[in-house]
Order: sequence, then C-alpha cells, then structure tokens
Amino acid sequence: MELQLRNLSKQYPGVAALDDVDLDIASGELVALLGPSGSGKTTLLRVIAGLLHADSGTVRFGDIDATQLSLRARNVGFVFQHYALFRHMSVAENIAFGLRSRPRRTRPDKATIARRVHELLQLIQLPELGTRYPEQLSGGQKQRVALARALAIEPSVLLLDEPFGALDAKVRVELRRWLRKLHEQTGQTTLFVTHDQEEALELADRVVVMREGRVEQVGTPSEIYREPASPYVFEFIGRANVLAGEVRANRFEARNLRFDAAGASDGAARLYVRPHDLALAGGEDGIPAQVRALHRLADRITVELAVVGQERALELDLIDRADVCVPDIGEDVRVQALRYRVFPA
Repeated sequence: MELQLRNLSKQYPGVAALDDVDLDIASGELVALLGPSGSGKTTLLRVIAGLLHADSGTVRFGDIDATQLSLRARNVGFVFQHYALFRHMSVAENIAFGLRSRPRRTRPDKATIARRVHELLQLIQLPELGTRYPEQLSGGQKQRVALARALAIEPSVLLLDEPFGALDAKVRVELRRWLRKLHEQTGQTTLFVTHDQEEALELADRVVVMREGRVEQVGTPSEIYREPASPYVFEFIGRANVLAGEVRANRFEARNLRFDAAGASDGAARLYVRPHDLALAGGEDGIPAQVRALHRLADRITVELAVVGQERALELDLIDRADVCVPDIGEDVRVQALRYRVFPA
C-alpha cells in the first residue's frame, strides 16, 4: 500500500507538532521516522493511523483519501513500545483479537482464525507458545506477539512506535534484525518511529529525519549518513567534529587552518568532519595537533587532539589492530581530513 502525506499540520498550545509535512512512502517500503523527543515523529505516526487528526492536510492510502477515516476504517496495524498485550488472554488469543473484534459480517469463522493464528506463530518463530500468557514471556517474545497481532488483520500499513525501546541492548539488535527478515518475507509497507540512529540506519530502506515538526531530510541510510543535507542532520546522525570559520574564494579558513571549499558561498561557515574521516598524516602534510587523550571502546580508539587556534578538540578514530600505530598522549602529530562538508553558518 502506498502512502501519500500532503501539507500535514498539527498544532498544540504554543507548539507546532507537525508543520506542513509532505512525505511519500512506496508500497512495500520499510521507513524509519527518526528524530529526538519533540520532533513530531510519533505525532506523524498517529496521524497516519487515525489515532490523531491533523489540523490541515491530507493522508492518502493508495487511491483512497483516508484523512477523515477512523482507525478501524484505515485497517492499520499499530504496535506500541510497551506491547499493550492483554494480560488475561493467551498468546493465541492476543493474536486473534483483531479478527475476533470485527463486525459479524466481516468476521472470519473460528477455523480461519485458528489457521491464521497458527501461521503467525510460525512466522514469529514462537509456534509452541500459543497457550502461554504475556507474563510468561520475555520482552523480545512479547514484542513478537504484538507484531503478530498487528499482522493478523492483514493491515494496509504496519506502524511501529519505538518498537524496541523497552528492550535491553542485545535483544534490541537481535529483534531488529529479525524484523528486517520478517519484512523481507511479508513485503508489508512499514513505518517505525525511533530516536536510535543506529537502529534506523541498519533496519530501514529509507530514513526520514525530523526536526521540530518538519521533515529535515529523506534518503537511504547511506545518503543520510554520507550526504547530510544540513548541519543538523550531520550532527544528529553519527559523531562530528565542527570547525567554525569563513569561506573566502573557494577556501574554508579557520584561524591557521585551510581547506578546499569549491562551490561554497563566501561568508561565515562551519566545516564538519566525522572522526573516522580523519587520518594521521606523515611528513609535513596535514594539520599540526597534539594528542590530548586516548579513549578505548572495544576495537575502536578515539584520539582526542588539541589543534592550535581551536577551542574545541578534534576526535580521530583508529581501529585497534597490531598494524595500526597509536600515538602517545602528549605526542605531536599531523592530521588530514579525508572527507568533510562545509555549510554556511
């Protein structure tokens, strides 16, 4: 099912939760709505679902204008962060709930419902747990059951609100990889809300970065990470070093530092470079710096560098391997930027 959102706005007292949002979702896409708290991502998801109505704008499901349709009429599957399973119902009864709740004229017979529940238990890889109750399940199992319940009604669109937020880190990684495989099996048009950049970049076909109720950038994970459209996206997605300076005649200058800035407009500017896009240089090449500190995280070593004339330290990432030379604290080094972006200040 294709989704087309046009000019969606939603105002709360003193706050624009959505501000003229346009977005197209292709049939079968898995799309992440990514942003910090208050960026409007959950409001947008609820407007799509019909749990909230926008003050203006339209929501189209394929050829159908769904703007004024109810949640039931839109036939969406919605999965909440904290599962929202019925504690007094078994796993099988939870999965069957949406089908059993349909009006009598559209409700499947008991045999059809039982068959659908069996299929979904197989799909979520919990075939033996149909008779258990939610309190007897782990967090990851509960979330799989919540997904199966949403899929049971054969929804037009599957909507997930921070689906892994209540899980510990290891289970989050396992479950999101499982969800990616599930999506490839079902081909279900899916939108999920997250504030976890890693989650969005690993799981989604496309990422929608949101800020203060507006769409800041839409693109593939690679585009969002490697070609950020704004300073906000550059700093929000991954880690970034930032140098304040000025562009003059296609050169970015920051005190004693100079970089090529072909195509950039003259004036105040900022240069952004990721830690892994900095490298130690040999000889007299590169930026003179002094090693201030070393920070180790698993196989990554982050070198904190003091640069003459710059108030903020630079961070450079190295892989901790036998063939990688790690400088000592206090050592003078030279650094070169392999890849960077210059934006107007």
